[in-house]
Amino acid sequence: MKESLSKHRILILGASGFIGNAIYKELCSYFKTFGTYRVPHKEFKNNHHFLQYNVEEDDVYEVLEVTKPTIIISALRGDFHAQTIAHQHISEYVLEHDCKIIFLSSANVFDAYSKYPSYELDKTFSGSVYGHFKIKIENMLLRLPKQKIAIVRLPMVLGSQSPRIKELKQHLQDKTAIEIFPNIIMNVTTDSKITQQIHYIINRNKTGVFHLGSTDLVHHDEYIKDIVKQITSKNGVHFKHVYTTNEDRYLAVLPKFNKLPKHLQITSQEVLLELNK
Repeated sequence: MKESLSKHRILILGASGFIGNAIYKELCSYFKTFGTYRVPHKEFKNNHHFLQYNVEEDDVYEVLEVTKPTIIISALRGDFHAQTIAHQHISEYVLEHDCKIIFLSSANVFDAYSKYPSYELDKTFSGSVYGHFKIKIENMLLRLPKQKIAIVRLPMVLGSQSPRIKELKQHLQDKTAIEIFPNIIMNVTTDSKITQQIHYIINRNKTGVFHLGSTDLVHHDEYIKDIVKQITSKNGVHFKHVYTTNEDRYLAVLPKFNKLPKHLQITSQEVLLELNK
């Protein structure tokens, strides 16, 4: 079993980003792992397993031809139209080769629903441009043979180096108000938990749709305040309450059908504790 796994060639599109880079660091010791980066950077230029790729300007086919992946992990960011074309080309490659795609999607594919948390087989429906874009890519990939795709829907992803935490620290430094949404009920996760979960999906050759959020739900305003307490001892932090709706609104992805083992699950409290590491 292990020998066949080690033959995997993994390509992470967007491996210089926060989540993509965490996945690269998790997998590179176990598999032949390649990654793409957008902006020239010494760390990536000196790593021969990294290729420069700009989704708006470059053809993804060239990266696929060079790396010949058996698994593509898409953590791409950038222009939505350019990403759509890239994923069309990726779909064609996956169909024609012994290859599978793991696509990082978002809880935003459900952001037009508000009454309940969302499960894997719920119909996607979004009111945002970002959510609509993710749905478009999901639907494209869902037309591929089932054994060739894994769609991973993520809630808010935190980590000591995450853009969200950096943004909060910047607000604290600048003494500017932090926006909190009292009526949004959500779940959360960390970069390190996602990387373990994706590693498991690869090892066990899992396919389908996965909801990789915390097992419990939190209110956005209370949770952001808890995070702020974790990262600063200062008093007098400014919060700006933003009410997008008068009633509680859910933006949470919970698993019902594709549950991962207990040790790969996480609670919102464990996410908070991890921010202190």
